[in-house]
Amino acid sequence: MKKGIIFDMDGTLWDSAPEVVASWNEVIRQSDYQREPLTAEDMQSVMGKTMDVIADILFADLPKEKRMELLDRCGEYENEYLREHGGTLYPKIRQTMEVLKKKYHLYIVSNCQAGYIEAFLDHYKFHDLIEDIECYGNNDKSKGENIALLYQRNQLEDAVYVGDIQGDYDSSRQAGIKFIHAAYGFGTVSEDVPKVHSFEELIEAADKVLN
Repeated sequence: MKKGIIFDMDGTLWDSAPEVVASWNEVIRQSDYQREPLTAEDMQSVMGKTMDVIADILFADLPKEKRMELLDRCGEYENEYLREHGGTLYPKIRQTMEVLKKKYHLYIVSNCQAGYIEAFLDHYKFHDLIEDIECYGNNDKSKGENIALLYQRNQLEDAVYVGDIQGDYDSSRQAGIKFIHAAYGFGTVSEDVPKVHSFEELIEAADKVLN
């Protein structure tokens, strides 16, 4: 039976908020948009949402067209910045994935812009661990739709999504797969679900959920 573990990004594999803020503030500084600099707290509060919703929240006082233009510029520069600088990787990601990969196929699905996951994989050289990826920026589909799409594309027979916020759990339910809460991340999940308090705990948790 082909079994997969599908990872969320922000709050599950890393915290890139300070680096994302630095890159976005540079783009904003070079534009004609006058606003207070973004903070890491601003970015953490919207991580996990689709990019159009993030623009609606952070650039609410701009007309829709200008809002999306600025978002696109921020996303492009952000990908370049993260590919060079990375973010704050949670402890023992590679070591844990290497163990998990002996039993399971590993994937990433995120609500991010196109190129964001690739920048993560390039910076940390994780291409040998992650078999396939999907994101909102590629196809404008919701996280639940993209989890289901990746599941079907890779002909999985069982899978679990690992994420840190309520929306991740809701997306796993939409896709019809199991869920593990990364309780060390940014958010909470109201339902009683399996949870881990560090990434390395996934080795035991995945075995319980997928076996």
